[in-house]
Amino acid sequence: MGTQITVRLAPGGRGADETDRARAVEEALGVFRDVEASCTRFDPESPLMQANNRPDDWHKVPKVCFDALVEAWTAYNESGGRFEPRVLTDLVALGYDRSFPFDTSAVTTAVSAPRRRLSLPPWRPRFRHGRGEVCLGGLPVDLGGIGKGLAVRWASEDLRPVAPDHVVNAGGDCYCAGLAPDGEPWRVGIEDPMGGPDPVVVVALSDNASTTSSTRVRQWTAGGVPVHHLIDARSGLPGGHGLAAVTVIAPDPASAEMWSKVLFLTGQENIASETARRSLAACWVGLDGIVDMSLAMERFVVWHRP
Repeated sequence: MGTQITVRLAPGGRGADETDRARAVEEALGVFRDVEASCTRFDPESPLMQANNRPDDWHKVPKVCFDALVEAWTAYNESGGRFEPRVLTDLVALGYDRSFPFDTSAVTTAVSAPRRRLSLPPWRPRFRHGRGEVCLGGLPVDLGGIGKGLAVRWASEDLRPVAPDHVVNAGGDCYCAGLAPDGEPWRVGIEDPMGGPDPVVVVALSDNASTTSSTRVRQWTAGGVPVHHLIDARSGLPGGHGLAAVTVIAPDPASAEMWSKVLFLTGQENIASETARRSLAACWVGLDGIVDMSLAMERFVVWHRP
């Protein structure tokens, strides 16, 4: 998934011994390996890519991949089609057809300059739940927009029986269950997308997720034009005009991840009204470095950059 996975347990927990807790941590980390193996687009042999090769046919896929596709379909509907997994072709056209070494400041590809395309037709995948079969419905999909959030959710579910107080952190996605060792909500710093050493906001979370969509890392140039990985499905081009990062807090990490991307693509001009309309807890950083947040976000904030 191109990020470091960290699991932290608070002391104690429902009578479980250290062997049980260690086993639960291994199972939680295994969730990330399973999700990546089934849902990666960077391995042509993965179940997802096998289905993507023939998106109009029926495919039997592992449960992890099947469940992730159902969740992506649910997110598509919940967002009114604004969360759109069918951007794989757009990402490839921009040169993001492999896992870049994003530890550099930018990656240059040899593809031509980005071009706007027509909007996509409605997504109508089909599922045979009893058989674990899926028909993607015409176009290949990318599960990177929700897969990490689902892995965080499922990993936390594995931990909860023996460690009700824990944190699962996967880069910009984390879930904070219960309380920290000091008996208070967990403190989470939201990093500066401009690269500053200090967080822009610190939040206190208990039984909530925090996810961030940002262009800080996954950006490169295509045909001499700066681009990033957050694609506006209406045009096939990178979106989020005026924004550098958006963070959403919600009880479910997959939902938070979905809304952070939808809000990012809303752009700086409309994000405040969108968060208010949906009562979303969100903060965002503009390309000018200014931090702003929704009213629903304020109750989680213990510090923010002046």
